[in-house]
Amino acid sequence: MFRRHLLSLALGATLALGTGAAQAQDEFIVVQSTTSTQNSGLFDHILPMFQDETGIEVRVVAVGTGQAIKNAANGDGDVLFVHAKPAEEKFVAEGHGVSRADVMYNDFVIVGPPADPAGVAEMSDVVAALTKISDAEAPFASRGDDSGTNKAELRLWKEAGIDAQAASGGWYRETGSGMGATLNTGTAMDAYIMTDRATWIAYGNKGEYQIAVEGDPKMFNQYGIILVNPEKHESVKAEAGQAFIDWVLSDEGQAAIAGYKVDGQQLFFPNAGG
Repeated sequence: MFRRHLLSLALGATLALGTGAAQAQDEFIVVQSTTSTQNSGLFDHILPMFQDETGIEVRVVAVGTGQAIKNAANGDGDVLFVHAKPAEEKFVAEGHGVSRADVMYNDFVIVGPPADPAGVAEMSDVVAALTKISDAEAPFASRGDDSGTNKAELRLWKEAGIDAQAASGGWYRETGSGMGATLNTGTAMDAYIMTDRATWIAYGNKGEYQIAVEGDPKMFNQYGIILVNPEKHESVKAEAGQAFIDWVLSDEGQAAIAGYKVDGQQLFFPNAGG
């Protein structure tokens, strides 16, 4: 009887240890992020490093920044990792996020067909280039999805004094899609397209397309990271989420971001802490 009791205790302890190990292996967080971090291949590069070090799996929901912010505000995620700083700061100010930190940057570019119908090739003044595209009514493919790229594009049209959306369905085409899909659609219709440089470098179907407009400081593209507020959403895995944020902002995480290259070109430039 006593021996049977010891066996029972031993079995119970083994099951408990097994359950704990399984829970450790199953630990994951959900990161609401933008399509550029996914389409560029950055996450495929850095997330295995983080998981190897911490045992925490990161599951990414890659959508436009606007949708990612909405999802995070609804508590559908633990971390927000996007690129629309004013919207991110509003997210925190409204209590949806704990705090925001800069992570990395690159820039936007406008790519165009070899015929260059608007004559904008090699321009560095993006407002002047958009004005020429509008004047020529040259095809322009916009994401039209409230993403960080779309927000930046609309801000630049506004600065040019042009209501491009009024021409929607004409020379201005809104795809309502992610960056990769918009590049596919835009190149098929010989349209100009504004894209983040990282996705363009990683894009494999360029054909004869080239970067037409680049180098304007107005096309700077900053990324930020935020822990979703656990006081607002009890489901938030605050400890694991903060561990991911801390790693991304650490020297190791920043080096991992800097080390990601495609065809010898660095796609993102870390700038945590300024």
